[in-house]
Amino acid sequence: ALLHIFLCLLLPARQELALSSFSPEEPSTIIQFTHTSNAQMYSLLKRTAAKCSHISHVYSIGRSTEGRDLLVIEFSDNPGRHELLEPEIKLVGNMHGNEVLGRQLLIYLAQYLCSEYVLGNERIQTIVNTTRIHLLASMNPDGYEDTCSMWTNGRTNAQNLDLNRNFPDLTSVYYRNRRSRHYLIVMCPRVLQVAPETYAVMKWVRSLPFVQSASLHGGELVVSYPFDFSRHPQEERIFSPTPDEQIFKQLARTYADSHATMSNNDTERCGASFYRTRGIINGALWYSFAGGMSDFNYLHTNCFEITVELGCDKFPSEVELYPEWKRNKESLLSFLESVHRGVKGVVRDKDGNGIKGATVSVRGIRKDVTTGKDGDFWRLLNPGTHIISATAKGYSRVTKRVHIPHSMSKAGRVDYILEKGGDIERQEKPWWWNYFAQSGVTPPNWLLRHI
Repeated sequence: ALLHIFLCLLLPARQELALSSFSPEEPSTIIQFTHTSNAQMYSLLKRTAAKCSHISHVYSIGRSTEGRDLLVIEFSDNPGRHELLEPEIKLVGNMHGNEVLGRQLLIYLAQYLCSEYVLGNERIQTIVNTTRIHLLASMNPDGYEDTCSMWTNGRTNAQNLDLNRNFPDLTSVYYRNRRSRHYLIVMCPRVLQVAPETYAVMKWVRSLPFVQSASLHGGELVVSYPFDFSRHPQEERIFSPTPDEQIFKQLARTYADSHATMSNNDTERCGASFYRTRGIINGALWYSFAGGMSDFNYLHTNCFEITVELGCDKFPSEVELYPEWKRNKESLLSFLESVHRGVKGVVRDKDGNGIKGATVSVRGIRKDVTTGKDGDFWRLLNPGTHIISATAKGYSRVTKRVHIPHSMSKAGRVDYILEKGGDIERQEKPWWWNYFAQSGVTPPNWLLRHI
């Protein structure tokens, strides 16, 4: 504990004296593997974006309770705007202020992407040129500030709120009404009673068509995935899968299997036994909690988010930062690449205009995604044959049979052209439709126009 306090007190002076460490395989990329204060983090991210202004820029999604910027650095071949059919992915660190390894890894990742792109690393250039990447290194800079004064503090924000229990509990709504596929909320912080940091992230995930996400934490060595809130909250360790259990398992496997030790058959794991599942677990099966960010992403947006627990030590010493970067670098890069799976496409009308808000559904999976403002969509899916439909209010439904081979290394292209009107009987019916059909009463077609 005294070592952590000592390091925090010396941060401003140590930055200048820090040794540059790098891997023998990448002698050109030099990163200072030191702990980074809030001021240093902002400066580093801005300098990195300036160095790579052709592929990067920084922006703020809001401010913390104490007024600190929630600063995001973005990487893209056209930074600052969404490109048709280019997937958007985000990585979030330091949600709990005293869990600092994720914060540092994202700062290092930003420098690595910038440097390697400029140096001509083909893998990094492909990732940046085909993906819009957003890195929020610290979601809780106030908590981190408190951590530096006493490293055991700082899990919560300045209001003493745990940000990963502070999102609207849509999972309970889902359990009560599983027939619904879309869960809408009123974006009013006074009504929601959420922290400024939570509200900023909620606005952020609504403003961009994120496909995939990871939240980086500490205290264990495992990747968990939704649902985090149990279908039987009064009971502990209840397996509570989403309709996308298989794709979530694959996303978790992508990170864990690429990590140096996470999926190893090792029983020495911070007190838990995730070696039996090779480093991944359904969140509610581990322990249940409501108001989590991953459940909110899944139920309220198109975004699939996993939670990565990076290790037992929430605040590792500086000598551990470079080894942790080596353990996690391949996992981070593989996770960025894994967003290019499943299918992508554009839903248009017969005149070629993209249809915003069209619904794309997969038979057998009760979770829809919706199109962006230009009609494009991404749907994460594992290999296999899928029946995929697209529809929109005032348009007919179009259904296609799609096969995704195991050998496919990028998302398949599936476009849809919808016609106005269409056969109303062929449109998707609401959950109450069968009540009329089963009772022999003629279903009220006119009601469909008001859904």
